[in-house]
Amino acid sequence: MKVRNTRRVLLAAVMLAALGSSAALGQGIFDKYKKKKEDPTRSVKGIVTDEAEVALSAVVQLKNMRTLDVKSFHTGESGNFYFYGLDANIDYEVRAFADGYQAKTRKISPFDDRKELFYAFALKSE
Repeated sequence: MKVRNTRRVLLAAVMLAALGSSAALGQGIFDKYKKKKEDPTRSVKGIVTDEAEVALSAVVQLKNMRTLDVKSFHTGESGNFYFYGLDANIDYEVRAFADGYQAKTRKISPFDDRKELFYAFALKSE
């Protein structure tokens, strides 16, 4: 009687071990078919100039159209600006303005799949 119970327990242990190892081995089989998640961020950079393509010291604002948060960047004498780490699934507006010049706005759509966007704002004088 003791031998039968021991055999049953031993058989159950072997079956559980085999089942566990086959499940562990099977996990990696379908990994190559899983869609790899890409980093869903993008960046926006550019330059602000006047009509004669001379760099302007300006303010560039980036507006998140979902949360309405606004980030500002002061270009300095170079006219260059850069925003990074933007969610690729959100609409944005980029607005450039400087004293004595008309503001210009560009829209960024999630349907635009580029990772890095470049905008050249040529502002007209008022």
